Amino acid sequence: MQIPYTSKVRPDTGLYNAKLGLWLFLASEVMLFGGLFSAYILLRVGQPEGFWPRGWLSVPIGTFNTMVLITSSISATMAWAACKMGQFNRFKMFHGLTILLAVTFLCVKSYEYYDKFTHYWIETKDGHYVDGHLVEKNDKEVVVHGVKTTDVKVLYDRTSADYKKLVHEEIKVETADIKRISNYQPKLNIYLGLYWGITALHAMHLIGGILVFSYLWGPGSKMWKSDPERFTNRVEIAGLYWHFVDLVWVFVFPVLYLF
Repeated sequence: MQIPYTSKVRPDTGLYNAKLGLWLFLASEVMLFGGLFSAYILLRVGQPEGFWPRGWLSVPIGTFNTMVLITSSISATMAWAACKMGQFNRFKMFHGLTILLAVTFLCVKSYEYYDKFTHYWIETKDGHYVDGHLVEKNDKEVVVHGVKTTDVKVLYDRTSADYKKLVHEEIKVETADIKRISNYQPKLNIYLGLYWGITALHAMHLIGGILVFSYLWGPGSKMWKSDPERFTNRVEIAGLYWHFVDLVWVFVFPVLYLF
């Protein structure tokens, strides 16, 4: 049985089936990420002044990853354009570049995640706060390279002049003196919970896109010989999905990294 409207457009919508299905899927995705961003805004507004983290993420790293993802969207578009012009080799080149850039984005994001796993927040029983990267941890003590202060607000705003005055050094904290200790997991505070939730969900969408692109670049490209128009349509909807993933990150970057 031949599936209708895989290449030709439907008379009722002006779209072929795959594109119509994708737009419906993206509508649900807008509601999903829209809910997360709305939660972020409401929780931030409701947080006491001075207790919402600023400067906890690396802006240069985030900027680099943003440029990587934007470039991958351009190469995805170029791959579709190559198919429209019947240039299969150029399609392979641009599609391969898209996959490479997407993997680069994930590698950089993995580095950021690793940094959060090794970054520790310690509250002591005598009212001190220690924040830094783990050097050593055993039953007797925890050693971090970071800063120590009694003013917790200073640690929340790392763009402030007061934070920049703190001396970064190796700090030893006896286990018996620790009131609370955690690395930068979602449980540490609301901000990190939202950071991990939003960026991890985005990364899952990214992985899904890489799998689709890899299939179209590899075994799926055989369709080019039997039905080039339908194959071109598949490349187009994969690109549309990728543009959405890119667009989500364009919102994630300023919301989480800059403000």
